[in-house]
Amino acid sequence: MSRRRNLVVGWTLALLAIALFVRLGLWQAQRAVEKQAMLDAVAQVLARREPMPLARAASAERRHDYDWTVGTGRFDSRGPLWLDNQQRDGRSGVHAYRVFLPDGAAPLLVDLGWLPLPGNRAMPAIAVPQGRIDVRGLLVPPPSSGLALGSGIARQGDGWVLTRIDTGVVSRTLKLPAPLAPRVLRLDPTLPWGYTRDLQLLANTLPPERHRGYSVQWFALAIAVLATALILTFRKARNEQS
Repeated sequence: MSRRRNLVVGWTLALLAIALFVRLGLWQAQRAVEKQAMLDAVAQVLARREPMPLARAASAERRHDYDWTVGTGRFDSRGPLWLDNQQRDGRSGVHAYRVFLPDGAAPLLVDLGWLPLPGNRAMPAIAVPQGRIDVRGLLVPPPSSGLALGSGIARQGDGWVLTRIDTGVVSRTLKLPAPLAPRVLRLDPTLPWGYTRDLQLLANTLPPERHRGYSVQWFALAIAVLATALILTFRKARNEQS
């Protein structure tokens, strides 16, 4: 009974570990597929650069899609928004956002680019062109927020520091006359204003190949646990027979 009990307990733990590792491997594999699909979709949009109106940013049906857009409007007079904890070339910084008011369309957040933070973490001043201007760029979903804790927005100086972008929370906090569009505008890097920027979507997260690598590691751990359990089981059986 002792050996049987040990076998049951041991195999139960082994199977639980195998199930966990397989689940994690499948999750990483799925994330790789999702991110690769996202990169492929963006590559197609950038290859065509077929201009869509800024009003398309407000489409709830396309909130997870990508569009190249061109339009006219002005920046709102409210202060800047700094998305914190943004890495670039190994340096810590922020992405600067301002509210843009397109002609005849819902307001939307414009990503003006990345700026480094000094040692005292003083938020940088954010300048924008005045009056009506033409903008163009890539409409994208807001950056992935990870685990949502608190409101994600706090007043600092003349602007707001963000730990994630929740357009509903930002709309209410800034008391905008209309809700923000669910997508944000990544400015064309060739525009002569704004800050350091590009149209890469995975600058602060794992690329598909990293997810694939982690998936292989989790599956390898599952196989290792199974092999170890089989070896220990047959070894004990042989020892008892000898």
